[in-house]
Amino acid sequence: MKTKQLGRFAVPVGVVGIIIMMVVPLPTFLLDLLIAVNITTALLVLLISMFVQKPLDFAIFPALLLVLTLFRLALNISATRLVLRDGDAGKVIHAFGSFVVGGNLVIGLVIFSILVIVQMIVVTKGAERVAEVGARFTLDAMPGKQMAIDADLNAGLIDDAEAKKRRAEVAAEADFYGAMDGGSKFVKGDAIAAIIITVINLVGGFAVGIMQAGMSPADAMNHYSMLSIGDGLVSQIPALLLSVATGLIVTRSATTGDMGQSVTTQLSQNKLALRIGGGAAIALCVIPGLPKLPFLLVGGAVLLIAQRVKDPEPEVVDAHGAAAEGADLPAPDSPEQLLGEMRIDPLELALAPDLVDLVDVNSGDLLDRVRALRRKMAMELGVIMPPVRTRDDLDLPLSSYAIRISGVDAGAGQAPPGTVLAIGEGLQALPGRAGVEPVFGLAGKWVPAELHYQAEISGATVVDRASVIITHLAEIVRTNASRLLGREDVRALSDMVKRTHPVVVEELTPALLSLGQIQKVLQALLDEGVPIRDLVRIFEALSLRAKVSVDHDGLVEAARGALGPAIAAQYATAGRLTVLTLDPMLEQGLLESLRPSDTGAFMAIDGMRAEAIVSEAGRLTEAAEQQGLNPVLACSPQLRLPLMRLLRAGSRRVQVLSYSEISGSTAQIETIGVVNGAYAGAS
Repeated sequence: MKTKQLGRFAVPVGVVGIIIMMVVPLPTFLLDLLIAVNITTALLVLLISMFVQKPLDFAIFPALLLVLTLFRLALNISATRLVLRDGDAGKVIHAFGSFVVGGNLVIGLVIFSILVIVQMIVVTKGAERVAEVGARFTLDAMPGKQMAIDADLNAGLIDDAEAKKRRAEVAAEADFYGAMDGGSKFVKGDAIAAIIITVINLVGGFAVGIMQAGMSPADAMNHYSMLSIGDGLVSQIPALLLSVATGLIVTRSATTGDMGQSVTTQLSQNKLALRIGGGAAIALCVIPGLPKLPFLLVGGAVLLIAQRVKDPEPEVVDAHGAAAEGADLPAPDSPEQLLGEMRIDPLELALAPDLVDLVDVNSGDLLDRVRALRRKMAMELGVIMPPVRTRDDLDLPLSSYAIRISGVDAGAGQAPPGTVLAIGEGLQALPGRAGVEPVFGLAGKWVPAELHYQAEISGATVVDRASVIITHLAEIVRTNASRLLGREDVRALSDMVKRTHPVVVEELTPALLSLGQIQKVLQALLDEGVPIRDLVRIFEALSLRAKVSVDHDGLVEAARGALGPAIAAQYATAGRLTVLTLDPMLEQGLLESLRPSDTGAFMAIDGMRAEAIVSEAGRLTEAAEQQGLNPVLACSPQLRLPLMRLLRAGSRRVQVLSYSEISGSTAQIETIGVVNGAYAGAS
């Protein structure tokens, strides 16, 4: 705990101390100590950068680079102050100025210049370019990586925790390379600052030595030049170490070990190359004038290393090996590979390339909303919505999306980047382009996101892009729920019921009905907007009806009869159920016209009568809806399904309920109209 607290406060205190160093003069002993800390820290950072497994293991490096650069500049300022004020900058700088360069000004300037050139032109420039390209490529690849994670999650290859972890790694990688792109600029600026400070020390020291210390020009130049060069070398050696560390970090590729292991493994993997290299070094000894001993030693060492490298194990080519390899890596034209590519996702959300930001965890929450929608659909319809495969589609127009069921477009819409959909009147003053709410067809305008408050003040309803897409997706799922209910889903639902009500399932299937027959009944219920959550009652009703007949229409009506109160409750408002009825004589005539067929019962009536029924039922329903009511058409149970098919064929979304379904409702029944025109107009 004490170590954690020390680490928590050490860096802030250290940064404050660095700022103080730039203002407050330091004694020479403390400057020597801090210079030693600077050199040691730079060496430590270099070694750590070599031993990390991957760049993200040293994610603090960009921030640490900034702090160490600031620390080194503070040391330069403190040393410059001591050089110009006292003519003495401590023993470390004096040692570098006298021992390392031999007290020779020319040698010192040459070595200092070489260090600066190596750092700026070779290491820093290369690291800066690699960091810039790495940041660009990482950011460009980020949407694709997010899509791949979503695809694995939707396919069930990973769970939510693993997907969240991988998304965080992708975001951290992008942040790291972006920070390294800026961090490399610190190193470059530090090298430029070192040159300027050294020139200031040379010129300023020469002036101080002559005008204030009374030295001769030769003594002043010799004394202050030694200190200036020593200060420059003391600062440039740690700077060079950090530049090399920066280059190592940004140039690390995908390896499984640290840099030492990678270098050893990859350089020693080819025994023949080592033998040729060692032999070539020894062959250079025959060139006249070249010293033979160095090349003999180096060539012999390489040959010795080549001798100790193990030969690669030959691949065992046999039937078992070929079979195993073929199992691991299927051929591109193998049936398994082709079947995988042929697979069609039950539910797919395709986005134009400029909409991929919606699936970015840092800027959008579309994927979280899709997962929430799956739970909502399960609670609302009783159907487990299949995973939604979200991917980018280059064939889509910009700013558009498409919702596909089994590879076929079921809906499409617009969601321009950087905008929100404002629905309402009085939007003429706001910039944007016209749009339509995809579910209800309401006219609106896509306005810039920063103007959403102005749109709300204008009285408009403002909806963000993700909400528009999710609302559209939910409506597509409701409308096509029967298409999304597969045989495997029915098996899973049946197994779920069997865990709590085993007798109900064992009595129904497979003794009375197959899974296919049950699937057709459940699909018919979903087509009519009836939730199938109460599977126990549905299965019980199907068991009773199947003992009499397995006629599909009869099974559907039996299931609806068991769910009658729940069905009627869907259309009741404030405890009141508004009903349209058929004229008794018309209803009797329709019952007499019923005829059986392979696809279910139908009404054998002429076209004019059918058109009149559809027209009047639609007119009465629209009139009631304009009054804020939600009417249903009531009829006898035998007539309900054929009448519903007739109305749907006439493109009328009129809900048809049987008398038995309505009689079980606890809502107050209110009749608001009678359909009789069809009978009256018939001849």
